[in-house]
Amino acid sequence: MIINCLRVLLSGLMLVSVLSQASDNAAFNQGIDQLKHHDFSIKAKGIEQIAASGHPAAARVLGELLAGDLYFRGSDRRLVTGQREGREYLIHDALTGEALGRLSRRELDRIILNNRLRVQIRGAIAALNLTHPDAAVRLAGVNQLLDKPDPDAVGVVRRQLEQEQDGRVAEAMRTVIALEDLKADDKTQVLTAIERLAGSMLPAARNGLRQLAGQAEDKEISRAAEKALSSIQTKLQLNELAETLFFGLSLGSVLVLAAIGLAITFGVMGVINMAHGELIMLGAYTTYMVQMLMPNHIDLSLFVAIPAAFIVSGLAGIAIERGVIRFLYGRPLETLLATFGISLILQQLVRTAISAQNVVVENPGWMSGSLELNAALSLTYNRLYIILFALITFAALLFVLKKTALGLQVRAVSQNRAMARALGVRSAWVDAMTFGLGSGIAGVAGVALSQLTNVGPNLGQSYIIDSFMVVVFGGVGNLWGTLVAGLSLGVVNKFLEPWSGAVLAKILVLVFIILFIQKRPRGLFPQKGRAAEG
Repeated sequence: MIINCLRVLLSGLMLVSVLSQASDNAAFNQGIDQLKHHDFSIKAKGIEQIAASGHPAAARVLGELLAGDLYFRGSDRRLVTGQREGREYLIHDALTGEALGRLSRRELDRIILNNRLRVQIRGAIAALNLTHPDAAVRLAGVNQLLDKPDPDAVGVVRRQLEQEQDGRVAEAMRTVIALEDLKADDKTQVLTAIERLAGSMLPAARNGLRQLAGQAEDKEISRAAEKALSSIQTKLQLNELAETLFFGLSLGSVLVLAAIGLAITFGVMGVINMAHGELIMLGAYTTYMVQMLMPNHIDLSLFVAIPAAFIVSGLAGIAIERGVIRFLYGRPLETLLATFGISLILQQLVRTAISAQNVVVENPGWMSGSLELNAALSLTYNRLYIILFALITFAALLFVLKKTALGLQVRAVSQNRAMARALGVRSAWVDAMTFGLGSGIAGVAGVALSQLTNVGPNLGQSYIIDSFMVVVFGGVGNLWGTLVAGLSLGVVNKFLEPWSGAVLAKILVLVFIILFIQKRPRGLFPQKGRAAEG
């Protein structure tokens, strides 16, 4: 019995839905037919019916009508859109988008509009957008009114504002209303609008206030507009400061990722590894190769690329340590020359095996776009994720060195190699694993860099000098020093660039570090104990 009742209820609901949809389609089709008339009053009724029909294609059809791209095909009076290409028009069905070939202008009848109909259409489109269930569509509809506010459309905005739940859309609505109120004859209304716009950082608000400040005959209105502009300018400067800080932190995160592996190989082992940049490059190319193998799963490829890059660069680092560096411990100049030669070999290997040209690594979908905090400040997702990734990598490496057996042996060998060997620590194995760990971290840094810039054979050369500066400035062998130094140098670089340029900013930072290590040769966080004595 209950099941039968449910079936009857579902059937009734489906019937109501079908009848409602049929009614919407009938009203929409009737409105389309009325557009065929030459009488503008009948066309106005047709536009009204299309807007009120609730048909999914209503907003799109009205938009194409307003743009002048809507026609009736002469042969069968079918509603089509036409884009001119040479002497002919490429046409599509206005409702389905189906391609219908090419026609000459004589075979098409354009739907003629007058200014009154254009105003009506703008208001209808605004009403459709403002009542759309998607907040992004509503926001786009309001933003369209910012540069060219229409009185009828603004009237729709006033009515919808009370029902709007989304904060960003409501703020944009209030701005549109305030811009329209700037034109009012009532002085109190104008001053209220100016006060409301003083908190907005939208370009349209600034333009409206700027015109009023220069043209208003009433001195009080002019002063209020100038004060509002000054308030907006202060907020813009604060947002610009925040944006520069964000870019500085993102650059600093890249420097931390690039230098943290070097902090192990150079800081802990005392090896000047000039091939460290090429190990970063190998990590970036590994990301590229993983994407080549997973072209249909770009969003997941990065999670495969991170461990793959760590393994590839780590194994390359172990091979370098076992094949060359273990014979050169205690001879830093020869180590520098040998690793420089290795860096050239790795660059040529990549040029030969892959390409001498730069390759592009795609950003996953979840790293694309930006987080918009307000009209003047947005933070790109790829840089946000890289800042987070750098902190996670730092925490993971710190855990390995402080809480694992390998980390204990690394610290023992770095502090007193002879005593560690006397206690049974295999120093040769520890050296290889330490170098491999630092090289693997360099590969992970390459994954991050591939999301910010093109990948090429010379990628590592751009970061090797900066990495050494970070390690020396932070304190040789100190991970916390590397973190603080990397982030601070990145922020300082970005604050210097606007007035000194990118190249001079790097020079000024280098001069600062040279002067700093004259006063504190061991860096910001010098090592203590036996490690410092060596």
